[in-house]
Amino acid sequence: MASGSVKQPLISRYSGPISQTNQKGTLKRSRFRRCKSALPEYILPDTNKAASSPRSESRIPELHPSLIKVIIVLSIYLCAGTLCFYLARHWMKGKKTNGVLDAVYFCVVTMSTVGYGDLVPDNAATKLLACAFVFTGMALITLSLSKAADYLVEKQEMLLVRALYMPKHVGMAEILKELETNKVRYKCLTVFLLLLLIITCGTVFLAEVEKLSFVDAFYCVCSTITTLGYGDVSFSTEAGRAFAVLWILFGTISLAQFFLYVAELYTERRQKKLAKWVLERKMTNVDLEVADLDDDGVIDVSDFIIYKLKEMGKISQEDISLIMAEFEELDIDQSGTLSATDLTLAQSQPVEEEATPP
Repeated sequence: MASGSVKQPLISRYSGPISQTNQKGTLKRSRFRRCKSALPEYILPDTNKAASSPRSESRIPELHPSLIKVIIVLSIYLCAGTLCFYLARHWMKGKKTNGVLDAVYFCVVTMSTVGYGDLVPDNAATKLLACAFVFTGMALITLSLSKAADYLVEKQEMLLVRALYMPKHVGMAEILKELETNKVRYKCLTVFLLLLLIITCGTVFLAEVEKLSFVDAFYCVCSTITTLGYGDVSFSTEAGRAFAVLWILFGTISLAQFFLYVAELYTERRQKKLAKWVLERKMTNVDLEVADLDDDGVIDVSDFIIYKLKEMGKISQEDISLIMAEFEELDIDQSGTLSATDLTLAQSQPVEEEATPP
């Protein structure tokens, strides 16, 4: 770039009129298209990291910090509950197998709100203890385990999309684009397949180990994962309760996640229909007046994009006002554009204020 050239803006003010040449307008439109089609940056580094990192170190970053936190919290909850209900085992009534296993089993049944009724507290102290654990367990499932399940589903979602597109010899860029476009749909499909596997495993296990008929086994599976827990059929053997400790958690959370993704998919399709209607609707003079944000009689590409996004319900006037307030704060020279100089000056001001104590 020549030394006498004019400062090139990094971000154009949405309300500024267009007085540029056709060549500059073409470059501006190409910037918008490039931003729209760019792949998410957080996905790309994983492939390079996996290729360059040693095999022994590549397994460590696989666990997300939130997943590690969930594992720790769940372990603390189960350990505390097991200890409490094991010590209170003499004040519990129902079908008993092993003291420690029954305590873990009761914690999981209580936390998941299945509540078979095959093992229940028998005095006031254990009843109050169960009340405390059921509320903390529900909070744990709502706030922590659902996030962990969503993270694990996203991991399996990538494997599913790769398997679907492997015969077509599609590149990684196309797979990532397809995954980003239909993310919720693939989540629904992944959880649905996982749910079928969980239902099948539970039915077969109850039929083979608990010696239930196929109908009773399937009936117990359905009443468990939906947290109905009628209690007329349940896990009564030591092996059955050991299996139920993990199976109940996976089953109830998977069903909840499936319905959550179905609702999310329905909402996403409605939003896509609204966006299609907005884009296909013909512009009128009234629309032009509304889209003219600075009342100069000219609609530039920024005005048009913001107006369409507002019609689609993706942004609001409050969002635009907040963004413009930040823009004006960064635009030190009040030129209507942002440059590296503006950012440097804007970032240096808070540092000076923080360095001087009040």
